[in-house]
Amino acid sequence: MFDITTVSLDCFNDFAIKLYQWQLTHVPVYRDFVNKMYKKSLSVTQYENIPFLPIQFFKTHRVIAENMSPEITFTSSGTGGTVSSHYVAETLHYHASFTNGFYRRYGHPDSYCIIALLPSYLERSGSSLIYMMQTLIKETKHPKSGFFINQFETINQIIIDNELKAQKTIILGVTYALLDWVQQWPGAILQHTTVIETGGMKGQRKEMLRNEVHGIIGQKLGIENIHSEYGMTELLSQAYSHGKGLFDTPPWMRVLVRDPYDPAAVYAKNKYGAINIIDLANQYSCAFIATDDLGFVNDEGQFTISGRSDNSDIRGCNLMIY
Repeated sequence: MFDITTVSLDCFNDFAIKLYQWQLTHVPVYRDFVNKMYKKSLSVTQYENIPFLPIQFFKTHRVIAENMSPEITFTSSGTGGTVSSHYVAETLHYHASFTNGFYRRYGHPDSYCIIALLPSYLERSGSSLIYMMQTLIKETKHPKSGFFINQFETINQIIIDNELKAQKTIILGVTYALLDWVQQWPGAILQHTTVIETGGMKGQRKEMLRNEVHGIIGQKLGIENIHSEYGMTELLSQAYSHGKGLFDTPPWMRVLVRDPYDPAAVYAKNKYGAINIIDLANQYSCAFIATDDLGFVNDEGQFTISGRSDNSDIRGCNLMIY
């Protein structure tokens, strides 16, 4: 297909249209959806007009190009019942996306010690987030990098030692685990540590507003901005926020807002609505996804997530309302 790292803002439309045409021909689920929705194969010239496949299809159908078999299958946590399955024909597209997406936002992992606090993900198989973090942790080559479950004293000692050495550290975790951790933090102010929350209480705590969660964590650690990662099973790319829930996408990913009551109506920017995502890393599944998330996209293409539509399933990666 094509190397996503060659995609720029200027050529995004060309790549998106070419991938749309290819998937319309070679991905049966997507082709059938477009033909039934529009009664024909729709010809488009602008990415805003590409039909977006409802995300629920990843729960009910095998979304993959014909005559292709998955090298790996990622599954959602299934908090609300039926799980989503993403059949990934070539893992190299996922690897290229998450590594280059991380490099763009944080630099190469070899300058960090990375601590992953993802107990609910480690307790099941098929997590794309675990796959990503395993790779990034390995690339740090730091002896203290790794996955941790409720080992708060060990985590605290690693971070304190790293702070004394001015060693940059990232602790990335699911929301409830981060909240549990900071309750055990001894109170030292952090200067070389970045906290990235991935959202989700996983049924462990009551849902909270994102700014409330960030306020608790920031106050405990003496950090002004808590970072966030936005991703899901059905995507091979991630968006990152450096604070206040405002997410940036890599050049091969774009977020649009649609009318929640009219899936075919895409709004101009600076309006709230349901979130559509184009992820050009999804080359052999579907790159054009209508999610259940609600949010806002500004003129620069940055977005916020404000909640989830009422008629959507409860999902394991459910983000908190901001």
